[in-house]
Amino acid sequence: MSRGLNKVMIIGHLGRDPEMRYTPSGKPVTTFTVATSRSWNSADGERHTETEWFNIVTWGNLAEICKQYLVKGQQVYIEGRLQTRRWEDSEGVKHISVEIVATEMMMLNDRRDSTAAQNADLALSEDEQPEDDYPF
Repeated sequence: MSRGLNKVMIIGHLGRDPEMRYTPSGKPVTTFTVATSRSWNSADGERHTETEWFNIVTWGNLAEICKQYLVKGQQVYIEGRLQTRRWEDSEGVKHISVEIVATEMMMLNDRRDSTAAQNADLALSEDEQPEDDYPF
């Protein structure tokens, strides 16, 4: 018997603040978008950048955490699975949506202005840099 694998991992920035709602049974669901970018140089040396947008869906406790702690522009790591949803609207138009159903989320920067924190760190001389809490 063969098994399949459906696993997605992305690192990107939130395109909007998370929106939370509840199912009729009371289960929380939070949605937001994440943008990932990649850059490359073409054969002629020209720099190119491409941005891909992902719709993210979280459920239950993770949905509540995302709503409480995530904000637009924040960098996050998302792990989950791809899901394709198909539906027909009231006019009979068929729609397809591909989304990541997240099972893991990690904040990669905090909510405060990261550029201000970087500037503060740059203002310190090398001898004044704070030591890491970890020995590695």
